Amino acid sequence: MICYEEMKTSHIPAVAQLEIENFSLPWSENALQSELSNPLSLWLVALDEDKVVGYVGAQIVPDEADMMNLAVDGKYRRNGIGKALVQQLLKRLQERSVRSLTLEVRVSNLPAVSLYEALGFKTVGRRPNYYQKPKEDAFILRKEWQL
Repeated sequence: MICYEEMKTSHIPAVAQLEIENFSLPWSENALQSELSNPLSLWLVALDEDKVVGYVGAQIVPDEADMMNLAVDGKYRRNGIGKALVQQLLKRLQERSVRSLTLEVRVSNLPAVSLYEALGFKTVGRRPNYYQKPKEDAFILRKEWQL
């Protein structure tokens, strides 16, 4: 059974490995560690027993947040873990009096766009050449809610 909790120092090596496996410009262990000491950051992990199988991170500024990254281990995809991570993040943000979540996603990442739209995110803009390896535009998606 998958459980969800806030990221701890012990999770960082596994999260960094998922970064390498999923992103062309992965965050380093040092960058992830600095997120843990940032009071404006909230990072969650999905655990299958003790194994990190996914994570999501966001940075919060009073009453709004920006999602940094979301990834799920390739062997665990299509099992609802990504959706559950975003739902857990939304719940915890609401508990912190946050009223909206914004994110960027590659325009070609149709599975991710579909996931976010199913969760109620709306396209609010486009960032030309936001991604560099490979160069690609990003959709800006946003979800707002009442507290």
